[in-house]
Amino acid sequence: MSVPLLKIGVVLSTMAMITNWMSQTLPSLVGLNTTKLTAAQGGYPDRSIGVLPANPEESWQVYSSAQDSEGRCVCTVVAPQQTMCSRDARTKQLRQLLEKVQNMTQSIQVLDQRTQRDLQYVVKMEDQLRGLETKFRQVEENHKQNIAKQYKAIKAKMAELRPLIPVLEEYKADARLVQQFKEEVQNLTASLGLLQQEMGAYDYDDLHSRVVSLEERLRACMQKLACGKLTGISDAITIKTSGSRFGSWMTDPLAPEGDTRVWYMDGYHNNRFVREYKSMADFMMSDNFTSHRLPHPWSGTGQVVYNGSIYFNKFQSNMIIKFDFKTSTISKSQRLDNAGYSNTYHYAWGGHSDIDLMVDEGGLWAVYATNQNAGNIVISKLHPITLHIIQTWMTNHPRRSAGESFMICGTLYVTNGYSGGTKVYYAYHTNSSMYEYIDIVLQNKYSHISMLDYNPRDRALYAWNNGHQVLYNVTLFHVIRSEQL
Repeated sequence: MSVPLLKIGVVLSTMAMITNWMSQTLPSLVGLNTTKLTAAQGGYPDRSIGVLPANPEESWQVYSSAQDSEGRCVCTVVAPQQTMCSRDARTKQLRQLLEKVQNMTQSIQVLDQRTQRDLQYVVKMEDQLRGLETKFRQVEENHKQNIAKQYKAIKAKMAELRPLIPVLEEYKADARLVQQFKEEVQNLTASLGLLQQEMGAYDYDDLHSRVVSLEERLRACMQKLACGKLTGISDAITIKTSGSRFGSWMTDPLAPEGDTRVWYMDGYHNNRFVREYKSMADFMMSDNFTSHRLPHPWSGTGQVVYNGSIYFNKFQSNMIIKFDFKTSTISKSQRLDNAGYSNTYHYAWGGHSDIDLMVDEGGLWAVYATNQNAGNIVISKLHPITLHIIQTWMTNHPRRSAGESFMICGTLYVTNGYSGGTKVYYAYHTNSSMYEYIDIVLQNKYSHISMLDYNPRDRALYAWNNGHQVLYNVTLFHVIRSEQL
């Protein structure tokens, strides 16, 4: 924009100089000056009536004049003498000057055209600059908004990652352990290679013992890798909408390869019919199912299918029943001594949910409460065949304050409620008999969770949320402790 403006300034300055030069120089070139004639008649000494040379007889003459009725001169016209027009040097100068003026007039016209063109260019550029200025302002505002959004996202991500710092610290030790395994395998491989070349160079029994020991340690390590600490839960994935407000659904974590049957139980009491769907796809897309009739109605929503049998709490009792689907018979029943039932120590939402059966990587568990533990949660590990209690842990968390709970890798995770904003906020570790408070968001999409169980095969949480069957994927961090191997 500065170049066209400079051009306009040069043009205007040039025109002003030409005009000034013409007004000052032209009269002197043609022999004119600013001497004013005064009227010789009538007593008008200061009246200007024309411009004449100082001695008009030398080269100029009175060509015509006019007088009014009183004899006063009102107009005088002077012109060069006719006999001197062709020879007068001033006339030649005047002609040359007129040619110059004509040339300058043409130059001024050209400059005027260029100036108009440049002016149009400047106006166009000004409009473009204003448009760019508006766009830059919009970009700046959008940039600020984007930065604010990015800042919030980063802040939220940092809040999610902060609890992982101690877990990552443990991973450092795990990396060293894995590296040690790797070096031992390499050493043994090299030793076996040499042994093939030189039979008897090494003690076979000692080498075999080292191989067996390493194999056992690696197997134990792989078993540990199947477990981990809960660090995140995905958004809810709605599989189906069916049934009443309360119920349970599940798959068998010990089912054979290719067996993806889904088990469905509507309601929390006074019902004894279990639906069997052939697959998850069949459950989602159709209503084709096989119905199984249990010998007793169930209580609550804490049932679980495990290794081809369903385990449930018999209605209005603290009896645990194992029902075999293949034979349609009760294969085992066992009373859970001192466990509260019939809404004595239920979850916060009620529904006769006193006894919650669940499975994880370690096996079968029962979560309940007793008078002896002042209504706080009790965890018992059960033998899946005999239903005998293998070990029990007493926690300090009130059973009625829990929304729901589930087991992952021997740790009980408890939610803070069943409706509205929900999160997993309490964890009890049976391997150390220690508890901690955590903060993991659980999306309560339909505002009423009445069943929440973990499936170790799918690495997912199954939930019944206000008549919706929902899945959550979980994020686990695997921790290997060398002292346990």
